[in-house]
Amino acid sequence: MLRARLISRDRPDDLMLALRRLNLSMRSCQQLTRELGHAQVLVTGGRPSYEEELLPEYGTREREQFPAWVSGKASDRAGDSLLSGSRKQFEKLITLARKSPRTDALARALEAVLELQVTPVLELGGRTFEWGTRTYVMGVVNVTPDSFSDGGRFPDAASAVEHGVALAEAGADILDVGGESTRPGSLPVSAEEELARVLQVVEGLRARTSVPISVDTMKASVATEVLKAGAHLINDVTGFHFDPALPGVVAAAGAACCLMHTQGMPRSMQQAPHYEDVVSEVMEYLEQGVLQALLAGIPRERILLDPGIGFGKTLEHNLFLLRRLEELRGLGQPLLVGTSRKSFLGTLAGGRGPTERLAATLGSVAAMAVMGGADVVRVHDVTEARDALAVADAIRRARGGGDLYGA
Repeated sequence: MLRARLISRDRPDDLMLALRRLNLSMRSCQQLTRELGHAQVLVTGGRPSYEEELLPEYGTREREQFPAWVSGKASDRAGDSLLSGSRKQFEKLITLARKSPRTDALARALEAVLELQVTPVLELGGRTFEWGTRTYVMGVVNVTPDSFSDGGRFPDAASAVEHGVALAEAGADILDVGGESTRPGSLPVSAEEELARVLQVVEGLRARTSVPISVDTMKASVATEVLKAGAHLINDVTGFHFDPALPGVVAAAGAACCLMHTQGMPRSMQQAPHYEDVVSEVMEYLEQGVLQALLAGIPRERILLDPGIGFGKTLEHNLFLLRRLEELRGLGQPLLVGTSRKSFLGTLAGGRGPTERLAATLGSVAAMAVMGGADVVRVHDVTEARDALAVADAIRRARGGGDLYGA
């Protein structure tokens, strides 16, 4: 499958600030941003003849109006290539590629990855989530005896509801209720047991707070009941790969969904994770989930995606995905990322246990916010995460460089 992945890009906002510092007009700034801004795009799964099809009549000097093109040489990955150029050069290539049905797929892929536009607004439970304005916080409400971090802390509905209300008061934008542990090595529970754990919690939270409620489940039968009880979002750790009836349930309820990537099920997913290209394989898995959602009738603007940190991944896989979140933005959906208290953070922090990983968690969510990779972070410690994100989001959006910057 042809796919374009954004490897790096000069940030247009930073370039615009530098141009404003030169006292250029806004029109000149906008034009120069197109001509000077550079991006590197990795194209995989294409035909090896794309370059020959598009540019055979152009000499060396004429090819300078298009992105530089480096073709891969590995025989088993024919068609892989790296394109590097300004926005203006990519626009010329896209226009040229659109002229032929044989290369139109390349044009569409490049256009999508360079725009990197996610649906700007999600209406959820009476609240509006405007992606790109700040990093939102999902608070974790576990109702399980064996979750890796807080299993057994909230053993009944009443204590779980109190905890959820406290998270809402601390500033959680969404509450995520889970009744089945998905920690590495955990065993599945029946739909009946899972529902017995979460249903009263959803009902109690709806009665006590207006914060939108997510339920972490992979089962259509559980989703059916919690959506009737007032949940707004289904958070499926299998990304619609486990229960084929689940997308239809979400669609019928008019709910939203978050589709996560996993390699294998919790019981065995950490035994031997392996990837040829972790970013590409995560993207392909999530694309399949999005397709199932769309076919079921779930509107695209009601689909979030999660790379599944810690689900069938080594330490290096987790770190690489966090570093390359911008590539996942090529899927065109808002990203939810959960790193809170996970074991890879404990490893990086010298072997700290789950309850000792707050500082490491805050480091991870702040890094994601500064890099602009995550739209929502899923955390256990809402107050502290909100403070860290307030700083990180402010740094990323800082524009006040003084009078010469026009700010």
